[in-house]
Amino acid sequence: MARRAGDNPVVEAGARLGYAASGLLHLVLAWLTLQLVVGSGGGSADQSGALAQLAGTALGTALLWALLAGFVLLGVWQVTEAVARRGSDRVRPAAKAVVYAALAFSTVSVLRGASSSSDQQAQSATARLMSQPAGVWLVGVTGAVIVGVGVFHVVKGARATFLRDLREHPHRWVIRIARVGYVTKGIALGAVGVLFAVAAVNHDPDKAGGLDDALHSLLGVPAGAVLVAAIAVGFACYGLYSFARAAYARV
Repeated sequence: MARRAGDNPVVEAGARLGYAASGLLHLVLAWLTLQLVVGSGGGSADQSGALAQLAGTALGTALLWALLAGFVLLGVWQVTEAVARRGSDRVRPAAKAVVYAALAFSTVSVLRGASSSSDQQAQSATARLMSQPAGVWLVGVTGAVIVGVGVFHVVKGARATFLRDLREHPHRWVIRIARVGYVTKGIALGAVGVLFAVAAVNHDPDKAGGLDDALHSLLGVPAGAVLVAAIAVGFACYGLYSFARAAYARV
């Protein structure tokens, strides 16, 4: 039943729409990240900030509804993949389903005008975790997991294993920008994970943060502006690859 649901033309088309929605989101995120480097502001450099930026355009509401449909249907497709597979093969699609569900939730929040930045969400979640028994350890593990996801993205880009997700090999330029996109996105995720680890070590939930906080922290290191600019380029590359993935994805 899960396989039949996943092969439904509406779900397949929705999954491709979801990849395109991710592409648009990353392009806006790249722009916001670049604004941090030049110091002109422009909004929180995270997914919530990117969605809010889209909401401020002339076609904002229509774009957000299109993104919401894409995230929901791509999440549904990932659920069908998780159910249809066996053993450890279920982990990746299940995790991705959670990610797209979170993106859908963030999109709904922006549509309702009640969104919050990833930094606020991270600090709030960290505070709740730390209030639990062994909460500090849980925050530390969370940071380690996020760093691990970042390393996974770096390796996936370096080894081009993302080609396994595609039904055919795309043009060379698609492979090149995908490599850059995965590696730089992995670096950004690693920085977020480090913030959670610092929060655990210092027993301070305010030390935790989302992508925007991580990028601001990177700006403070030597050659930080160059690194953040490179991450902005990487987000743009990942966004462009996501548009190509909408056409080439194995769904």
